Amino acid sequence: MDKTILKRCEAAGLRMTDQRRTIADVLEGADDHPDVEELYNRASTADPRISLATVYRTVKLLEETGILEKHEFGDGRARYETADREHHDHLIDMHSGEVIEFVDPEIEALQEKIAAKLGYTLKGHRLELYGVPAKKT
Repeated sequence: MDKTILKRCEAAGLRMTDQRRTIADVLEGADDHPDVEELYNRASTADPRISLATVYRTVKLLEETGILEKHEFGDGRARYETADREHHDHLIDMHSGEVIEFVDPEIEALQEKIAAKLGYTLKGHRLELYGVPAKKT
């Protein structure tokens, strides 16, 4: 799906205020997995009238509508990304909190094989790996 977040909101019949449009623009431009605080910081730079409560309400609405996907990477912060992105998995750096996206055909095939071996057809999955940088020798 190549529609923008704004177009998806409109297609879902959501009322799009100027503040919601700003939040949608910020989310559209995110190349990371921001939490609500970070979204607020970015959105309030664009429009100082935006409150933290507005960002929380908007994110919740977009998640409930299936436009955003919520991730909890074990650091106590819920992070978000658009739900229509191509499938990918995550590696979380436990020192820095950086989230690295990756796709590995071997892992995908292994998951299918395991599901089949157990008598299932895999319909989806979420893989999160947690690690620390390897020491260089």
